[in-house]
Amino acid sequence: MDAVEEIKSRLNIEDVVSQYVELKRAGRNFKGLSPFSSERTPSFMVSPEKQIWHDFSSGKGGNMFSFVMEMEGLDFKGALELLARKAGVDLEQYRTGGGQRSNTKEKERLHEALELAARFYQVQFSRSELALNYVFKKRQFAKQTVLDWRLGYSPNTGGALVDFLRKKGFTDKEVKGAGLSAQRSRGTGDMFRGRLMIPLQDPQGRVIGFTARLLQDDPEAPKYINTPQTLLYDKSRHVYGLYLAKEMIRKSKYVVVAEGNLDVIMSHQAGVRQVVATAGTALTEQHLKALSRFTGDIRLSFDADKAGLNATERAIPIASKVGVSLSIITIPSGKDPDELIKQNPATWQQIIQQPKYALDWLIERYQTELDIHSAQGKKQFSDIILNTVRGLDDQVEQEHYIGRVAELIGVSREALLNKLANPDAPAPRLKTKRTPNVAPDKAASEMIKTENHLLSLALLQPKLRRYLEPFKPGMLVEEQARNLLTFLAEHPDFTAGPTADDAWRPLADYGKMLSLLFEELYQDLEITELHYEATRLQAQLIERYVKMQKQRISRELDTTTDDSRSQKLLETAAKLDNLLRTHKA
Repeated sequence: MDAVEEIKSRLNIEDVVSQYVELKRAGRNFKGLSPFSSERTPSFMVSPEKQIWHDFSSGKGGNMFSFVMEMEGLDFKGALELLARKAGVDLEQYRTGGGQRSNTKEKERLHEALELAARFYQVQFSRSELALNYVFKKRQFAKQTVLDWRLGYSPNTGGALVDFLRKKGFTDKEVKGAGLSAQRSRGTGDMFRGRLMIPLQDPQGRVIGFTARLLQDDPEAPKYINTPQTLLYDKSRHVYGLYLAKEMIRKSKYVVVAEGNLDVIMSHQAGVRQVVATAGTALTEQHLKALSRFTGDIRLSFDADKAGLNATERAIPIASKVGVSLSIITIPSGKDPDELIKQNPATWQQIIQQPKYALDWLIERYQTELDIHSAQGKKQFSDIILNTVRGLDDQVEQEHYIGRVAELIGVSREALLNKLANPDAPAPRLKTKRTPNVAPDKAASEMIKTENHLLSLALLQPKLRRYLEPFKPGMLVEEQARNLLTFLAEHPDFTAGPTADDAWRPLADYGKMLSLLFEELYQDLEITELHYEATRLQAQLIERYVKMQKQRISRELDTTTDDSRSQKLLETAAKLDNLLRTHKA
């Protein structure tokens, strides 16, 4: 038995799901309100028998691992580790080969040390008049806010924390490995002294490090210091506040990225909880990937200074590569979020609803900073903007911005294309559109639901598989749906159920989800009614596919100047019209 099967044998899916969703018994299954949408009638279902969940409102579904991945924003490895802890399964015994030894136990020791350190700092905070005055009077944080974010204080006594952890059985090596100590002239001492301590937590709420703010003026000391790179903490990956923000990010379908940790805390206190921060303005691919598991709408609220401008320039190509939409929130009068929220919380709530797409914002900023009517200004402007455009992964978007820059500075598109391709700069990467790694929009979500319904009929009723004939895998949205379509084409006589077929094994959980959907919606219908329903779903899926493709074609026709490309696009549109006419309900 492998680790996955061992975990499944020890945990019931209804117990895992009930930690996130309130479930009620509904016959053999359980029902609850969807965690992915705001609904009043329960459409979220869990089958203990099949160990499968399905959300009828969004079309999502799967096993306990996919559910934890959705709720916690984890990849499969992260979900495996989380569920292994819940199940009491030691993953080390399942690791094979003579490679590097697992560091699972070492990580757990570091987590224990950091958790004790957070509690230690919280106790010290309650005894420090300096810290209490700063937090409650100057920062105007409420008591509950301080408790929620576990704010603390590191005493300026030299080695109080190190001594405390030694008494708890931790070695100096473990304390250093957690980023809590430093080598001083008199030996090992505390890393943080006389500072407000802000715990850094992973998406599951475990402490992985600290940000420490200086509370007394000292021109020789930095205002903020962070835990150094450790086995647990990596500033290029950590998103501050995600643990407390993820539920609201999922519900609101967007996230605001601020610069400062205290900005995040103040925003949450004001009721705007879909706000997180990174370490400074260095927004990395890992940050965006972590956020993309919850939403594809990323809104930056960085300072309007040179650092913020540079950070935006760097982030645009990264966002394009990851497949998320990046936009900018502009705060009036150059304030930071903390100042604005104290002055007028309603204004903060208002401006985060008015983001500007990042590249449009960048163009507008440089229009005001450079004289784009002079030769030198045109050169500088095109240098900066084309350097960012070069990093875009989408051909249509590249074409759009090349045309816009050409129009703004009064030069030809050919001149800009030549500049993109000159030997002093990387060649332009004009690519076909890639599938973004973001949460599906409403149209895609409806496509997913429709294709799941049609595939559930085809899988459980082989006589209905002829309704899949018009479809090619590329016409479906979900990878599992595409794989099942291919499987059924290659195995036309396949009967759903327990099987040892190697080709079926990767699709087994998806098949169970579709059978759960069939039992809920279709099992009591006569075969004639099922044929009617399959006809309706086939037509609906084709109609939605054609609509999405024609919207894409229309956008590309608006930007392309290539006559042969335009002709091919028009021919494709005609084929889509014919497909729609042939399969109308």
